[in-house]
Amino acid sequence: MNIAKDILSKEGKIYPLLVPVENTKGSSLTNPSVLNYNGKILVNLRNLNYILYHAETNKNEHVWGPLVYLHPENDQTLTTYNVLCELDDDFNISSHQIVDTSKLDVKPLWEFVGLEDVRLVKWEDKLYMCGVRRDTTTNGVGRMELSQIEIQDGNIVEINRERIPAPPPDTSYCEKNWMPILDRPYHFVKWSNPTEVVKYDPVNKTTETVIIKDFIDYGTYDLRGGSQVVPYDNKYIAILHEVDLYSSEIGRKDADYYHRFVMWDQDFNLIKVSDRLRFMDAKIEFCCGLCVSGDEFLIVFGYQDNGAFLLRVKQKTFLEYLE
Repeated sequence: MNIAKDILSKEGKIYPLLVPVENTKGSSLTNPSVLNYNGKILVNLRNLNYILYHAETNKNEHVWGPLVYLHPENDQTLTTYNVLCELDDDFNISSHQIVDTSKLDVKPLWEFVGLEDVRLVKWEDKLYMCGVRRDTTTNGVGRMELSQIEIQDGNIVEINRERIPAPPPDTSYCEKNWMPILDRPYHFVKWSNPTEVVKYDPVNKTTETVIIKDFIDYGTYDLRGGSQVVPYDNKYIAILHEVDLYSSEIGRKDADYYHRFVMWDQDFNLIKVSDRLRFMDAKIEFCCGLCVSGDEFLIVFGYQDNGAFLLRVKQKTFLEYLE
């Protein structure tokens, strides 16, 4: 289902999230996150130094395959910058600024550089960007990081950075797409089915699994991470993604991304799962932002790693997808 088209037919609205190119550092804006921060709507945009090419119809493959990262000739890294924006009452970007991470940056050791697929979250009156970083080892080991940001002299500055270990034995290669639970500080849905909730201890720098549920067969691929986990009507909701990885006709890597809306009860029993959804019918789409605003949900998503959009949807319409 093309959910953007369906929502627009039900009083919804869609907005492109655009920042002038002269105010960015890279080629693309994608994979936004959104947060209702004390009544202000904040959006983080992932700013990339590359362009993703994808052969959507499985035709016109690049010589390197149907899914290719196109870099500047003088920079073969996959580098992420983050742009924090505020929206006005008409959901236009009223201010934007690249997050200044210079105080805590060190020389990257791998080609994936920067904090990727950030989720915005406010915990204990602190504003965080929470995403995966893979540039601290020579082989790209990925761990979630908490990046605390503040406004200082009109600039958005990273003031603290914490790398979150996986629960013991902490030997996995890449942890990514953990979903912060907005009303439970330092808690994340690490995996969606079987649902696993973990808690990070910022004092002792440890992580433990606090909830683990049995797998439920919904006839799906692995239900992975996505948006933040949003408290709603004594339950929790989120938007997840699942990936169908396969090889193209010439044996190169390709993928189809799908999304589902889900609902848990207060004990994180998975109680509702929507059908598969696509936002705009692209095979490569990703959602890492959801929040409540008045009687609506705000959903933000990336299109082919090259575009960013915000969807306004009435709460009653959102919940219909879960029925």
